[in-house]
Amino acid sequence: MGKTEQRVLAEKVFKEGAHLYQGSPKSMTRIQKAIEIDPTYAEAVREMSVAYLKRGIPHLWKKHMDKAVALNPEVWQGYRGYCYLWFYRDYKKAIADFNASNALNPSFTDAPQGHSVHYWRGIAYLGLEDYKNSLKYFDKYIKEEIEKFGTSSIEVTTYLYKGIVYYEMNDFEKAKENFELLLKNSYGVYADGKYYLALILKKEGKIEEAKKMAISGLKDFNDGYVNQRPYVESMKELYLEDYQQLINEIQLYEKNTIHTN
Repeated sequence: MGKTEQRVLAEKVFKEGAHLYQGSPKSMTRIQKAIEIDPTYAEAVREMSVAYLKRGIPHLWKKHMDKAVALNPEVWQGYRGYCYLWFYRDYKKAIADFNASNALNPSFTDAPQGHSVHYWRGIAYLGLEDYKNSLKYFDKYIKEEIEKFGTSSIEVTTYLYKGIVYYEMNDFEKAKENFELLLKNSYGVYADGKYYLALILKKEGKIEEAKKMAISGLKDFNDGYVNQRPYVESMKELYLEDYQQLINEIQLYEKNTIHTN
């Protein structure tokens, strides 16, 4: 069987299993069969890695993922960076893959998993607490999106993460500006943005406003308007206890202020 015939048959076997649950034994058996027919079929090799990734078996994930990258780096280098970023929190390796991916595709900005590598690099640098580079890549992402598609195509979490960067840098005015942009572009409902705005209002001594903002944020959280990701914890993810604790702190501060006066 020639190489072209091998690929055609491998693709046929692989696609016939597309309806099977990802990571199930039946799915993996069919993928393995496709790989055996054509060991150079990068798509099947990458798909085999996913089952191990989601089960938390890194050595088997990496074995298949590295092979997929070697077979087709233009397609899978950025995806491996995405996996390093979210599943393993290895920010340096993620950035290295995003840089390499962008270099492999010089005529356009690579967008693994549907987002620009500039956006992913902004998040990775936030994870490293390298705020200067985080802002650099978020701003680069925003600039390109506006030039190509307009402001409506900007991923709203960009404003959330930029706001967090500025908050961590104690630049509360710019932090507030980005959290307000987050709310403006998410129809006024986004728990994380309201949580940080409540923190800033509390620092400014605007206790009543801070309390209303925190309570509104808790409502958004309970309604599901929150920064979360499937399978893994999101960057700087907040939990129910965070909102409850903030509200309790504000109420305690309010109570002590009344007693003092």
